Amino acid sequence: MPLKKLIDYLEENQVKFTRIIHSTAYTAQVIAHRAHISGNLLAKTIILKDPEGKFLMSVLPANYHIDMEKISGIYGKKLDLSTEEEFRRLFPGCETGAMPPFGNLFGLPVFASQTISGSQEIAFNAGNHRELLQLSFEDFNRLVKPTIASFSVKRC
Repeated sequence: MPLKKLIDYLEENQVKFTRIIHSTAYTAQVIAHRAHISGNLLAKTIILKDPEGKFLMSVLPANYHIDMEKISGIYGKKLDLSTEEEFRRLFPGCETGAMPPFGNLFGLPVFASQTISGSQEIAFNAGNHRELLQLSFEDFNRLVKPTIASFSVKRC
């Protein structure tokens, strides 16, 4: 999804957002540092797959990691991390690994970590490795309607 389509979608839904441009970065922690935002605020997107090959999107703070056992229990089936090669085709127009956490726009269910749901605002990759969009968690929740659950653990 090109950035323009995402911005159009947000504007059509009357969502106020901020666009943050930073130097190219590929990991959530580095992006947070370069964009001068907290790792609690930056949402990273991790793509998972179930035994039948169905994909889902998980969203959690940059300074947390996913507890695969917990999210598998919530989902009701064993989940595995998807490889970039497996999920690349699901996000046309996005740079690999920079997909925004709007699984609803890609036909994917979304699971948001309870830790990020407590944030007033979230920021996330805007389809590339140089830009973030920041908006209220309330607007994100309203548009995406993620399943909110406890499946993330703070990094040491």
